[in-house]
Amino acid sequence: MFEGLTTRFQSVLKVLRGQGRLTEANMHSGLREIRLALLEADVHVKVAKEFIERVKARALGAEVLDSLTPDQQLVKILLDELKSLLGEGEAPLKYSGNPPNVIMLAGLQGSGKTSTAAKLALHIKRRGRAPLLVPADIYRPAAIDQLRTLAGKIGVNVFDVDPKANPREIARSAFSYAKTTGFDPVIVDTAGRLHVDDEMMREVIDLAKILSPREVLYVADAMTGQDAVTSATAFSKALPLTGVVLTKLDGDARGGAALSIKAMTGVPIKLVGVGEKVEDLEVFHPERMASRIIGMGDVVSLIEKVESVVTKEEAEETAKSLAAGEFTLEDLRDQIRRMKKMGPLASLMEMLPGAPSLGDMPVDEAAMTQTQAILDSMTPRERRRPEIINGCRRRRIACGSGTSVQAVNRLLRQYGQMRKMMKGAARQAGRKGARRGWLPFGAR
Repeated sequence: MFEGLTTRFQSVLKVLRGQGRLTEANMHSGLREIRLALLEADVHVKVAKEFIERVKARALGAEVLDSLTPDQQLVKILLDELKSLLGEGEAPLKYSGNPPNVIMLAGLQGSGKTSTAAKLALHIKRRGRAPLLVPADIYRPAAIDQLRTLAGKIGVNVFDVDPKANPREIARSAFSYAKTTGFDPVIVDTAGRLHVDDEMMREVIDLAKILSPREVLYVADAMTGQDAVTSATAFSKALPLTGVVLTKLDGDARGGAALSIKAMTGVPIKLVGVGEKVEDLEVFHPERMASRIIGMGDVVSLIEKVESVVTKEEAEETAKSLAAGEFTLEDLRDQIRRMKKMGPLASLMEMLPGAPSLGDMPVDEAAMTQTQAILDSMTPRERRRPEIINGCRRRRIACGSGTSVQAVNRLLRQYGQMRKMMKGAARQAGRKGARRGWLPFGAR
């Protein structure tokens, strides 16, 4: 997401840094490029214009022009204004002290409401609550079955409905059921249409009146750009929207919807869908997203992803192996598995500071998958003692992983080089430690 916009921002800042000092003339030129970048990213014209005016008012003042580091001051201004555009701080889901709380999802057909309902249920379940999913979309074929299937995967209850029942009746029954059984919150998946129409609006307005939801979340498909913003604006006029869930952020390199939707609706982005898996729903952090757009990365989110897949004990065990120079193929296999749990490599790379400067550096997901297949085809003993892997074993591993003997040889050769470097580093650390009176874990 925002790939094109980030690249253009970096290009503009690089040119301005090369000017030696910032003047009104080259600042105007740079701001014009930023405006074009915003429009190309499908940001709403009104939003882009107001953003540039705010940046210009600050950038052409003494704050920047008289600064010893004008380019850094400009970066700070852009970062501040992007944070303001995306929303000031995280907007958490709100709950009242009188359960059951109701979270109603609204939006157009195809925006991902049903899958988002399941993702949201898992997100809430992991925070200690007992959500109940309510399939109120009786019009789309298999919508109810889809929700039941997804709920079964995550162990969340689904309210049993009659497909021929009226959505209003379903809402009343589900609320009464949750009140007597203790489920909280109630997540209602409403019906959508291909476009905004009177019938759909009447139905969601009625459901909102019946349920008095604590949260009314508009589910917007980021891939549709300005259409998502237009639809969200229409819904915000008819419903008391409390937040937006942006889906398919992993598939949109422009990001105009994310930059426009809060400014046009006045409603914060609360959650974002970053993948197809049921776990791929994240809290939206405006300041982190703004930092990524500027090209400063998002180290905090990267650390959180690492912490979500690596326990303290695992980290300490890996540290001991590395310090002793005893990193095995078993360790390598574990590391690859953990990295894959964190999401696509490309998205992880985007979180690193200076990622845009890497340009089109290829991120070979296929090579990682092939490496894992080869390692999975080895026996535990082979992974612990790769020196026993002879020609016969290599052919068996190649056959089992669907690769070639050459690919197996290449992996073993690369691992050998890696291990040699680690042992050298461990020995060097050991010599330094001995001089200071200590040795790293396992050093001899």
